[in-house]
Amino acid sequence: MNEKTKDNEKISNIKFQIIAIIGIIIFSIAISPVSLQNDTFYTIKIGEYILQNGIDMKDPFSWHENLNYTYPHWAYDVFTYIIYNVFGLSGIYIVTCTLAVILGLLIYYINKKLVKNNIISFLVTIAGMYLLKDYITARAQLVTFILFIITIYFIEKFLETKKLQYAIGLIIIPIIIANIHSAVWPFYFVLYLPYIGEYIIAIIADVILNGTLKRKILKAEIHILERNNKNRKRLEKLKVKLDTIEGNIHIVQKNRNETKNNPYKIIINRNSNVKWLILIMIICAFTGLLTPIGDTPYTYLIKTMQGNTTKNINEHLPLTIINNIPILTTITLFIAIITFTKAKIRLTDLFMISGLAFLMLYSRRQSSMFILIGVIIFNRLLTSVFKEHYKEDKIKILDKIASDTIGMMLIILMVIGLSAYFYKPKKDDEYINKDDYPVQACDWIIRNLDYKNLKFYNEYNYGSYMLLRGIPVFIDSRADLYAPEFNTLTGKASDGQDIFSDFINMSSIGTYYGDIFKKYQMTHIITYKNSKINMLIGKTNKGNYQELYSDDKFIIYKIVSYE
Repeated sequence: MNEKTKDNEKISNIKFQIIAIIGIIIFSIAISPVSLQNDTFYTIKIGEYILQNGIDMKDPFSWHENLNYTYPHWAYDVFTYIIYNVFGLSGIYIVTCTLAVILGLLIYYINKKLVKNNIISFLVTIAGMYLLKDYITARAQLVTFILFIITIYFIEKFLETKKLQYAIGLIIIPIIIANIHSAVWPFYFVLYLPYIGEYIIAIIADVILNGTLKRKILKAEIHILERNNKNRKRLEKLKVKLDTIEGNIHIVQKNRNETKNNPYKIIINRNSNVKWLILIMIICAFTGLLTPIGDTPYTYLIKTMQGNTTKNINEHLPLTIINNIPILTTITLFIAIITFTKAKIRLTDLFMISGLAFLMLYSRRQSSMFILIGVIIFNRLLTSVFKEHYKEDKIKILDKIASDTIGMMLIILMVIGLSAYFYKPKKDDEYINKDDYPVQACDWIIRNLDYKNLKFYNEYNYGSYMLLRGIPVFIDSRADLYAPEFNTLTGKASDGQDIFSDFINMSSIGTYYGDIFKKYQMTHIITYKNSKINMLIGKTNKGNYQELYSDDKFIIYKIVSYE
């Protein structure tokens, strides 16, 4: 290849990178939501409270007394409030778009670096961002997605190079996660397990196939017999046996090397740098202490799993694959490629994708991690298909076609078309959806009621918005706060307040709502007009509830009597 050809390829590659970056930026912004999610509202208010009062591990926003609060993403809360205080809700939207862009560019960059192709990396990035679109919100999880994809890159580069800079990065990341989103801090260590698992399997395979353990036992027994100068007959027999085993080692090793170089389906590598990766993992286990919220990184997930909040919050429920066509399609593609092509998969990747699939089936929110890490594994599989069925040069040909004028025009048209399709339905959206949140009702409450001294019944989904407006709430989307495992003052869940269960039972009419109103001595009700509680009050009202306000979506009552 002459210098002119190399220069032309370099220029074409640069052009493609520019188009790819612009395309990912446009698409990432297009799929970023305009309307804010309920968690964002309490995030703003908590950030403000922390800056004014510090972290006191108490809840200041509900009208319940003496509730402990863990502040699981205090640093993100503070950052969000600062953005809100300076730039308003527009600033939060811009930051969400920016984080989505960073995530998209990192997915592309890391795919390109680890798998070493352009067009396939670009296409899987667009597909991955599409699958992640429901998780792109103004929440701490968006930052942790970025940190987790960087973690995979650092692990792979450390195992490849053993450079200190990657080890330092791997130690810094869990410190950030412990303060940004401590609820997912344990998941950081899950990402190490497939690499360690492959290393253990490789060691076991070497020990069994090479007879390492058997040889060591024979040598030890021979040494003892020689030293004691006893049982010469057995000694000679053991020596012959050892010679036979060692004579076969060369053949076994040759076959092992051939299998490693050209495996049938699964590639197993024994990387000695994994020993140092385990050391890094052990060091990282102590990073959860580097936070002002105590042992929360270590205990939050355990307490959550012990309680019943995960059984009643949609994103924590098991995933029903048949109801999620994109995920079903993705899994089908994985199985089809592995089964019906000559593609080879690393044992690490097989462990990783299988483990993430299991976690996803257990809790649908983990589908985000299945997608995030899965795009890298899927890219490797597609690249392996080209290498096994065609030639590695075919990938370069694809990259070259994509770098041509026509190829780049097609990419631009594809990105613009997809971006327009996803952005068009939300172009007129407001930052706060008045159909979901009681904007006008809260305005009325603030103007007409002594709301600071009232006890409102409200529902889970809009409690955070009331909290933002400064109205004390019965419950909001900080589910952990209202579970006895977290709000107990003694450390025993049996001594905590199970407000969350009371809300679930009441809203589903599993418990008579009047009994809950009386239990908590509530004074007012704000609810959706189409809620079960409002329909029952409207049908059975015997003067116990006085209607104070009503709009298209929400209604407010004063509780006159609990009888």
